[in-house]
Amino acid sequence: MDDELHILHRDQRLVAIAKPAGLLVHRTQLDAQEERAALQLLRDQLGQPVWPVHRLDKGTSGVLLFALDADMASLAGQAFDRGEVRKRYLALVRGWPAEDAGQIDHPLARDPEKPSAGQPLLEARTAWQVLARAEWPLATDPRFATSRYALLELRPETGRRHQIRRHLKHIAHPIVGDATHGKGPLNRAVAAHLGLQRLWLHALELQIRHPESGEALVLSASPGPEWSGLQGLAIVLQSITRSTRPEA
Repeated sequence: MDDELHILHRDQRLVAIAKPAGLLVHRTQLDAQEERAALQLLRDQLGQPVWPVHRLDKGTSGVLLFALDADMASLAGQAFDRGEVRKRYLALVRGWPAEDAGQIDHPLARDPEKPSAGQPLLEARTAWQVLARAEWPLATDPRFATSRYALLELRPETGRRHQIRRHLKHIAHPIVGDATHGKGPLNRAVAAHLGLQRLWLHALELQIRHPESGEALVLSASPGPEWSGLQGLAIVLQSITRSTRPEA
């Protein structure tokens, strides 16, 4: 993996990158054997300290925002906490949803790493829309010779941990490659079919009002080239890529 991070936006106080899948945001004891992380790579690339404003899971690719000082990290983080930041994601999921669009309104426990019983449930909402459907000659169930997948656009309206992944599991359309909330046999079959194993979740766009200037920032990251290899979905993904040109 190239250590040079792709910068989407940079000003005096904020910088956004296109995080590749498989890269931690920062080092953590939960993944102690992994030494590479976006925070340290970006710090070394810019030659100055950086502060993460929000998080993406290690397996998720896409727009990731950092601040260049602690005060801006606090101000921008408050915008996330107040629900003022708009986000769009892409996900490849198992199966075909019965509808073309909908909203998942399903409360979630605060900590997904612990049993839900005994934890307070927090409101959580995710709007979704089907962008394309595909059927591959891949048998992941002995009853069927093919398997169905859908490309979804998702707009989380709240910011709970693993919200999109947990919500899609809740409606029985888990994200392909999700080792925690998905289906192991399906994930392995798709990885072998594609020759690539990853969490098929991408942070496509982030909209935030700059805490200092008030400017409306629209930060977008095109899906990586691996997405264009998804059979039956290429035309839609090409259109998405053309519409998400980086700002800088």
